[in-house]
Amino acid sequence: MATDNAKMDFIIITGLSGAGKSVAMKNMEDIGYYCVDNLPPMLVSTFYELCEKSTDDRMKKIAVVTDARAGNVFNDLFSSLDKLKAEQKRFRILFLDARDDVILRRFKETRRKHPLSENAVSTEAAVTLERSLLMPVKARADYVVDTSLLSPTQLKERISSLFLGNIALGLTVNCMSFGFKYGLPAEADLVFDVRCLPNPFYIPELKEHTGLESCVYDYVMQFEQSKGFADRMISLVDYTLPLYLSEGKSQLVIAIGCTGGKHRSVTLTRVLYSHILETDQRTIVHHRDINKH
Repeated sequence: MATDNAKMDFIIITGLSGAGKSVAMKNMEDIGYYCVDNLPPMLVSTFYELCEKSTDDRMKKIAVVTDARAGNVFNDLFSSLDKLKAEQKRFRILFLDARDDVILRRFKETRRKHPLSENAVSTEAAVTLERSLLMPVKARADYVVDTSLLSPTQLKERISSLFLGNIALGLTVNCMSFGFKYGLPAEADLVFDVRCLPNPFYIPELKEHTGLESCVYDYVMQFEQSKGFADRMISLVDYTLPLYLSEGKSQLVIAIGCTGGKHRSVTLTRVLYSHILETDQRTIVHHRDINKH
């Protein structure tokens, strides 16, 4: 019989070296998690059991980092995860990712040595090797966050929105606006392109404002094509959310993009976010490129 672990909030943080795990760990500490860095993969299930048996309330909100620094024994993580799952233990996996060019730039800037560099002829080869090694755990992750275009402050906001407070298991919908000129969000599950809608960028008095302001929001939503797009987008999302939930998905990232990520995408993301809030579905909102120039 499985132990009642409803009070346990156990987060496993993993991902590519240079993708922001240290920043994420600090943020988890800031929001009240007891954190352990570089935990050997084979000890994850054992550490879970120790925390579960502890009478200290601080040991009921745990975040552990385990990653490729473990070397050849990293694959032991999967046996630990299978053991926890078989015993119906509650845990979630946060996977931090980033583009190869961003990872390489960060290593160059910090002059740090990649943990797998001894097994590869170059840092580029080490990154490729690590990505291959981590692919199976990324496929099992509850949350995948691409930090390529996130500042440390933005990453902190994402971490807080995902884990702040006692969050019941279920589906979290992340409504994200973005600009196509800065690239597609790698973590997006659904992408809506609103570049077909009237563009406030070409209205001089609206150009320097954003979709968070009523002047831009009202301009975009006054058009029948914007209203029609919003209605059809909401209808599709309403239809698919129960399907994703029934498949056991923990996070659904819905990305809405326009050219620069400041006007139309922000407006339509606000529309979708407000609708999902009204359905009592857990949701968060993130405007990725709204402050870019």
